[in-house]
Amino acid sequence: MSADSHITRYNAMPIPPVESNTEYFDAGPLRIGVEYRLLNDAIAAAQTLARARGDDPGPPTVPDDRGVSIHVFALRGGQASEHLRFDCFDEDPHYHYVSHALRSNEMLRMDPVADGDPVAWALERLRTRLPQMLERAGAGNVAAELDARALEAILPRVTEAAYRARYHHDDGAVLQAALAG
Repeated sequence: MSADSHITRYNAMPIPPVESNTEYFDAGPLRIGVEYRLLNDAIAAAQTLARARGDDPGPPTVPDDRGVSIHVFALRGGQASEHLRFDCFDEDPHYHYVSHALRSNEMLRMDPVADGDPVAWALERLRTRLPQMLERAGAGNVAAELDARALEAILPRVTEAAYRARYHHDDGAVLQAALAG
């Protein structure tokens, strides 16, 4: 077994957040988005059509799943580029390292037995491992500029938004926005 057999690599960018379903928090060169997601083949197809770019084949067939997604973006020149995503889904919790240079992403599965609650695990990674994870995602320049106090200041609001999204979302509104692309 290879050392990285727990990683699934995709030669496509992940499905972007649905803007109307995402709440954003900025901390210096960083933006964190919290979204409740529903995911199925129809939503994946709608999102892929909405963002079709050249040779990007889009995501593979996806299972039906749902849960909180926490997106971590670098802010550069008014543009936000996602580098990390924590998909704290009910059936298949996982996280992504996103490489814009390679136009690819790597997905690693969480183990709810060993890691516990995926939302709590993801929030703890933001608090304790974010610079290392940004470095691993190829965003070392963002990690170097990270303002720890600004990050610490927004984390309580990110936490509140994540649990609010988990427990107080409207599946109908989430689905409608996702299908609208």
